[in-house]
Amino acid sequence: MDSNVTLTAAHWMYLLGVISIIVTMVFRANVLVPSIAATFLVGLAWTGNPLAGVGSIYSASLVAAKELFNIFLVIALMTALLNALKALKSDILMVRPFRLLMKNGPVSYLLLAAITYFISLFFWPTPAVPLVCAVLLPAAIAAGLPPIVGAAAIAVAGQGMALSSDYVIGVAPGISAKAAGAAAAVIADRALALSLITGLVALVLIFLFHRRKFQPASPLHLERWQELAVKGELAAHEHEGTAHKAEIAQGTSREHQPVTSQDLKRELQSVPADDFKWSKLFAIVTPLVFLTVIVLMVLPKLGVPLGDFKGGAGASLVGGAAALLMICATYAMKGARQMLEASADHITEGFVFAFRAMGSVLPIAGFFFLGASETAAAIFGGDAGQTPSLLFDLVRSAQDWIPHNPLFVAFGLLIVGMVTGIDGSGFSGLPLTGALAGALGPVSNIDATTLAAIGQMGAIWTGGGTLIAWSSLIAVAGFARVSVTELVRVLALPVLIGLAASTALAVALF
Repeated sequence: MDSNVTLTAAHWMYLLGVISIIVTMVFRANVLVPSIAATFLVGLAWTGNPLAGVGSIYSASLVAAKELFNIFLVIALMTALLNALKALKSDILMVRPFRLLMKNGPVSYLLLAAITYFISLFFWPTPAVPLVCAVLLPAAIAAGLPPIVGAAAIAVAGQGMALSSDYVIGVAPGISAKAAGAAAAVIADRALALSLITGLVALVLIFLFHRRKFQPASPLHLERWQELAVKGELAAHEHEGTAHKAEIAQGTSREHQPVTSQDLKRELQSVPADDFKWSKLFAIVTPLVFLTVIVLMVLPKLGVPLGDFKGGAGASLVGGAAALLMICATYAMKGARQMLEASADHITEGFVFAFRAMGSVLPIAGFFFLGASETAAAIFGGDAGQTPSLLFDLVRSAQDWIPHNPLFVAFGLLIVGMVTGIDGSGFSGLPLTGALAGALGPVSNIDATTLAAIGQMGAIWTGGGTLIAWSSLIAVAGFARVSVTELVRVLALPVLIGLAASTALAVALF
């Protein structure tokens, strides 16, 4: 490729914006304002018109909203379903049987990780953590599992493995794909493989490092755990970074957290006897429906024809199934008359949660969308053929200084992803890692989809909640009643080794 690219003032303003956003992330501050300011400067430099620069701020966020609204919609529908299941207490019934299997520490460790992973794939880790910590973690602690090791298993399986691939809901691969100009389904497949490698390596290492702390089963463990209380750490980290950790942690917790078997029994007795049969039904039907969705998503990738349905259409099936299940569960709880209003309330609450969790991503993504000619043309209102690819041009102009070693480029993008995750969000850096993957792919002899998946691993494993104390990891620590800084120390080395292993294997396999 020709490295003699003519760089304009718009290119330099874009580069300045990228640098300012990365520096802001390093200082653990919110990157919303730098993204908006950088969008204005790029718009001003490209058009030469201050009014057009001001308008580009709105246009960039609008284009980002159009590109990413499917993500907000599926989050809203899944959250609405979870709220409907909470009203019936079906969510508790779904996981309560696993308490009976927790006979010792190692089995409890495996069950905590497996169930957290499965629930987090469909409902995201944020709502899954309070459920698992309320219903399963106490039983695991009574079986001899140290609380800090249980919290680490929950963080790795939920905040790490499930969130970094985001295979079912598709938020993360969707953002990465839009920025990279690649297929979201391919990125999702590769991210799934990398997340499983990273997570399994981390889980094995955590078990090996802390196996001597496991104890024989005793109810005394639970009594001592109930006396623990880690206070003040949420307040200390509440305003750091991009993620709204306090709102998310409080919004997904239960009014009364059940701990003992008696607590669970009282919680379930709050459901009227006539409705309890519906609670049992939806506790069975909901996981079966989503297991069917997973099968339908995987079969086309294995060569099984399903007519017009393709594996990449899984997100729409997830959202539609969630909406129908929510309506049925609400009808079972409220009856025909109240169901109409209650269903609307659940949808509204779902959108509120979606915009709290992801709303600040829109202006950030809007800025990074300026780096690709197609989305930049939509923002500035021109023709894609006449609009520069700012980030791609910058990479091409510097390709003589970029090592063409795929392993070097892969680990470089992993580190960039980890740096963007320092702000504690995990998702705000995906537009950058995706855009860099699309630009570096052609000059580094490695597939852009693989690079996008690697960058996604670095960003979400770091900022999503395994390596940063001011991320949503603080919710895991709070519910598990352990110190978040101690939890980071337990997670750091196993997760870093897992990320290095998955990145090296990605270069070798893909």
